[in-house]
Amino acid sequence: MYLPAWEKRDYSKGIMSSSRIACLRVLLVLLTIAFSSARLGAEKKTPPPPPAHAKSPVPAVTDEYVHKEFGDNCSVLAGPAQFVADLDGDGVDDLVIAARCKNPMADQAEYGFVVADPYNSFMGFGNVKLTSTFNSDVPDRKGVSLLIVHGVGTEGWRSDKTKSKFLLINLPFQTLTVKRLALKKKTVLGIYMEEKGEGESTSSVLFWDGKKYRYQMLGSDME
Repeated sequence: MYLPAWEKRDYSKGIMSSSRIACLRVLLVLLTIAFSSARLGAEKKTPPPPPAHAKSPVPAVTDEYVHKEFGDNCSVLAGPAQFVADLDGDGVDDLVIAARCKNPMADQAEYGFVVADPYNSFMGFGNVKLTSTFNSDVPDRKGVSLLIVHGVGTEGWRSDKTKSKFLLINLPFQTLTVKRLALKKKTVLGIYMEEKGEGESTSSVLFWDGKKYRYQMLGSDME
């Protein structure tokens, strides 16, 4: 069918106009997606606030609590400070106390705690059944352990049903403190130790990596 030239021109303009509108719509959708992705990316990259500073349990933890959670083989070790802090980053208070435990492996099934040896794992000895038999030649160091209770709910570590419990053995600590530790992607709370015995004048830190407690040597006192 023959169409006049002006009708052909108008028809072409209509097609071009529709194409432009479609392109603009596609461009608008792409810009919206890009903006949303950039905003989500910025939100993901925003680092979480640093964990709150540790505090002391009030009142201090006694043998009564230790026996309830870890059995009669363990008792509070006088001297090192006790700490309440969010060690695993779940927003709930956890507990850290030094103890002396006569037989770490004997009660773990009965009381539901994990016996771990971050120090010897760092040194290349990962079999806790073997390293739990290591005994210090120094009487005051025999059985020295670190007890950690991961709290749950509003009552935290004081809850009747705890999240998880750990009995850490063979740690050569003399003093303990809990403060912030900067890792590659986040800031956590670490258990800092001034060491005694083989690690005399050495400092180190324990931290939760999401699955277990890791030991990391920090350095030596050059005095």
